[in-house]
Amino acid sequence: MARIVVVGAGMGAMAAAARLATAGHRVTVVERGRTYGGAVGRFARDGFAFDTGPALLHLPAVWRDLFIKTGKRELGECVELNRVDPGVEHRFADGVSVRLPAALGGAQQALDEAFGGGAGERWAALLRNARQVWESTRRPLVEEPLTAPEQRAALADDPYPHPSRRGLLRRRVPGTLAELAAAELRDPRLAALPTGAAWEYGVDPALAPPGAAVLAYLERSFGSWYPAGGLRALADAVYERCRERRVEFVFDTEVTRILARDGRAGGVESADGGTLPADKVVWGAPGLGAVAPHATGRLTVLLALRGARPAGTPHRTLVHPAELDRPPVRVARPDDPALRPDAAHETAVLSAPAPPQGAGGLDWDAPGVADRAADRLLATVEAAGLDLAGRVLWREVRTPADVARETGSPGGVVPAPALAGAGGDFLAAANAGRLAGAYR
Repeated sequence: MARIVVVGAGMGAMAAAARLATAGHRVTVVERGRTYGGAVGRFARDGFAFDTGPALLHLPAVWRDLFIKTGKRELGECVELNRVDPGVEHRFADGVSVRLPAALGGAQQALDEAFGGGAGERWAALLRNARQVWESTRRPLVEEPLTAPEQRAALADDPYPHPSRRGLLRRRVPGTLAELAAAELRDPRLAALPTGAAWEYGVDPALAPPGAAVLAYLERSFGSWYPAGGLRALADAVYERCRERRVEFVFDTEVTRILARDGRAGGVESADGGTLPADKVVWGAPGLGAVAPHATGRLTVLLALRGARPAGTPHRTLVHPAELDRPPVRVARPDDPALRPDAAHETAVLSAPAPPQGAGGLDWDAPGVADRAADRLLATVEAAGLDLAGRVLWREVRTPADVARETGSPGGVVPAPALAGAGGDFLAAANAGRLAGAYR
């Protein structure tokens, strides 16, 4: 049985802690902040409550597997998960809107009605190709450690299966997701579906490899799921599972470095000079290893609204700007009594990718910067006809500067998902570091 220190109490770090404790190790989680969950935060005021990070789950099997393998109670016994249907509504500046049902056939029909015959099949064909990306990268990117140089080298090339074209029909193979969507979907609005999915993860489709279409595939194939009580309810459940497995938590303690002993990880040192011995260290917090070159921040506006949530309101809407190469604004409006003081009120969360805080980004703490950016987001959704501005009781604006302060993420960037292609630029750092016994 090893003594293991896990640095950080984000979702991935807590999942690792629960699994290690289940395997019989003594696990201590050390977190710089006052609570657990990392980016899966919660803001509450006047009876309103908001998720401040992700809005939905798109791969719930990861969490189901965690609960199956770390205790007696399965995920469904700890958190009520509901599939969101329709999965998303897209609104465009030309007045066209389309709601995509969870069923693929219904989504194809909706796309044909919105964009003309054949649109649904072109979308389905792109998803079929994206499925091949998932099948070829699922194991190395999701299920196994990614450490060996040869493993990483094998993922440098884009896995999207481009159709071969000969003779006069031959043309350049798309080099980015944006180029792929334009070539295969042939309608800028239809192309905004896979590019919008990438933007939701903070991935610029003009930089991402074509294989990033897998993000749209995951959502369409495995669904969009909402835990009753919000994503924070999932964080609560994972924390409780850790406690059931006797994981110890130490909050308000920032770890600054891993200590070496006899050429191996021997513990950690905190900012106040304290040390905690360990046989192994798992670094699950920001700050160890280079920040992904294409990582970006996120601007979030929490709206407390007067008036009941209108019947039939979609849980999630993407409002696309007239310039479709720019990111959409995500509007999350969950129908969840736990998030509002009563039925005569509603919550809404607006969010969009934003420059990180500080060097190379923007000073979000400068007077007026955050409020002006929030005004632009609200104006965008008003132009799309969502009619939220006149119902606002109050709002809370959260910027990359806030994320940096609360999580320690440099510049408040949101880690992008690991993707194959683009020469390996979108791969996460290796799971094992140069020091034996240290992992991330």
